[in-house]
Amino acid sequence: MTTIEVPGAVLHYQLEGRGPLLLISQSGEGDADRSTDLVRHLVGDYTVLTYDRRGLSRSKLDVPGATIADHADDVHRLLAHVTDEPVAMLGCSLGAVIGLHLTVKHPAQLHTLVAHEPIAPWLLPEPTPKLHRDELAELRDQYLANGLRATIPAIARSLGIDPSHGEPGRTDFPMDASRLANFDYFIRHDFLAAANDDLDDLDLAALPATGVRIIPAAGTTTPRTVFDYQCAEALAELVGQDLQSFPGGHNGNLSHPKAYAQRLRELLRRR
Repeated sequence: MTTIEVPGAVLHYQLEGRGPLLLISQSGEGDADRSTDLVRHLVGDYTVLTYDRRGLSRSKLDVPGATIADHADDVHRLLAHVTDEPVAMLGCSLGAVIGLHLTVKHPAQLHTLVAHEPIAPWLLPEPTPKLHRDELAELRDQYLANGLRATIPAIARSLGIDPSHGEPGRTDFPMDASRLANFDYFIRHDFLAAANDDLDDLDLAALPATGVRIIPAAGTTTPRTVFDYQCAEALAELVGQDLQSFPGGHNGNLSHPKAYAQRLRELLRRR
C-alpha cells in the first residue's frame, strides 16, 4: 500500500500507467478501486492517480468527519507529494466540488479540471441552494432512520442516477462489508459536508480567473431537472464555457467507462 500522512488522516493512493499525470477524484462512496474500469482505458495515455478519500476503505482518519475544504487540502497535499507540475483532474460529483475548491485555493497544481455534475448547491441562484442543502440533509436523515436499502432509491432519484444501463463487461462491485462501510461514511459525513459547504471558504468570483481550464460536464442521460445537472449548467455559465456531455448519467464514469474515457481523452487533448 502507498500512503501519505495528512493532518488528521492517512490517505491510500495508487499510481498506474504512463504519460502526463491525471488525478481522478471519485464520486460517492467510491474509493480508488471503483475507478478500475475507467483507469484501464486511460493508462496507455496517462499516469493515473487515484485515492481513497479520508474515511473510505484503506484511508484512515483520527476523527470522523471533514469539510469539503479538508478534502481539497488532502488532494493538495497528495499532489504536492507526487509531482511539482500542474496536472489534469477529473472530479465526479463530490470529487468535482473538491476540485473547485482546489482550483481556487491552489490553482498552480492544476492546468485542467473536468468537473462532472458537482453537488454544489452554492453554484445555484438564491433561494435554490437552501432547497438542495435541505434535500441532502433529508436524505442523510432518511438513511440514519431507515438504512441504506430504503435510501438508495431516494438518492438515485435526487441525483438522476439510473443503474440499469451500462457497458457490458464492467467489474462487479458487490455490496460487501467494505462498500457498506464506505456508503455509511459517505452519507453520514460527506453528505453533511456537501450540504454545509458554502462560499465562506471559497471565492466564487475567483473561479474564472484562476488560470485553470475548467470543463463543466454532465451525463447525456442525467435528467435536466435534478440539481447536480443544474449545478453543472451554472458552472458553465459562471466560467463562460460550454457544458460538455459525457456518456451515461451522473455515474457515467462507472457505468460507461470505455466511452467515458474516450470522451475524457478528447477533451483533454484540446488543451
